[in-house]
Amino acid sequence: MRRQFLKTALLMMAAALTGFGAMAQVPDAMEEIRQNPDKCGGVYYAYPGPEKALTAAPKGYKPFYISHYGRHGSRYLLNDNDYLRPLDALRKASEMGALTDLGKSALERMEKVWAEAEFHGDELAPLGKRQHRGIAERMYANYPKLFKGQARVYARSTTSMRVALSMVAFCERLKELNPALDVEWETTRANMSYLNSHTKRYDDLKKNRDGWTKKHGEFCARGISADRFVGALISDTSFFSKAKVHPYMLMNGLYEVAANLQDMETDVQLYDLFTTSELYEFWRNGNSWFYHCDADSPHNLGTAIESTRPLLKNFIACADSVISGSRVISADLRFGHDGNIIPLAAIMQLNGCYAHEDDIFKVDKVWHNYQVSPMGANIQLVFYRNKNNDILVKILHNENETSIPVKTDVAPYYHWNDVRDFWMGKL
Repeated sequence: MRRQFLKTALLMMAAALTGFGAMAQVPDAMEEIRQNPDKCGGVYYAYPGPEKALTAAPKGYKPFYISHYGRHGSRYLLNDNDYLRPLDALRKASEMGALTDLGKSALERMEKVWAEAEFHGDELAPLGKRQHRGIAERMYANYPKLFKGQARVYARSTTSMRVALSMVAFCERLKELNPALDVEWETTRANMSYLNSHTKRYDDLKKNRDGWTKKHGEFCARGISADRFVGALISDTSFFSKAKVHPYMLMNGLYEVAANLQDMETDVQLYDLFTTSELYEFWRNGNSWFYHCDADSPHNLGTAIESTRPLLKNFIACADSVISGSRVISADLRFGHDGNIIPLAAIMQLNGCYAHEDDIFKVDKVWHNYQVSPMGANIQLVFYRNKNNDILVKILHNENETSIPVKTDVAPYYHWNDVRDFWMGKL
């Protein structure tokens, strides 16, 4: 009898986990980076696009509204000096005759990279525009009835130029597909209170060297040896003291450029300078930073979740207004940054996005920044109703169907009232 009870309990647990959208196993990051080195870029990972076909809605349900938040598309590194520092170091080594053949190759490639990158630090790359045009095109193709005739679309972005241009690229494509669309877009500080909200507690803790940044520093202090790397590029190690160049900083600078090349137009690659293990360890450093800064890390004391509440509240309020009929609109489009979509995915509890890991050395086992927020990352809520005005919602993360820990009998769809109650509890 006890055996039967245990069997029944296990079956019930499995059913419950299925219905509530259990947290999926996070793939092994080392193996993923081995198979696709671009993932070592973390938040620089170029938008991969949807991976699977979408599930048809239950019989009788038709889409009537989309609510969206998108990160800007692929961009260059934040400052021209991020390219110039490692390039200048290689130039100095060349002048001093201290480069190996591989070092000479690295310098030649970096000169080509700089030819494109100069004056573009912090800017949206051409690929970033194409990414948003593609997302808009697929949204239009998947839900054509929402964009018929003079359907209304309301878009707004943060005041960052790269974000505003991402929005323009997205809206431009929609208008190309249907010139009659009524698309209203704006970039104003008036919307920053929810599009890019950070509380004083969040800002203060980020500056507090005894807070989560200390934990992150302790993690990075494990060290990444630069010996093999610089030995492969530099033939005379006395160069570093003579030129006042730190070996690790050269290695780190070239890693950042290597990871960013996927977002640029050039076909130059630098991954061959690194081992898979080195790429993985650099990725772990970045992954730790974004997890503790913007995800549901115990060490940020809930400040990231606290900061994103106005954005979640806006999602709920906009949906309520459309469902009630007080606002007639087909789509709400919002555009911002990784620092917004990461905590939004966490507070919504999208699968794979809300790990709460205390051990800083285990973060890479439960949370991957390239999965949560690649360049062009987006969250879409697609709303459906039937003749009885029953409302369902499907949640897409990077255009792939995802789950949340809410019971549903129509997965991957959810009853909006259940989702609304769940998210209201987060406010």
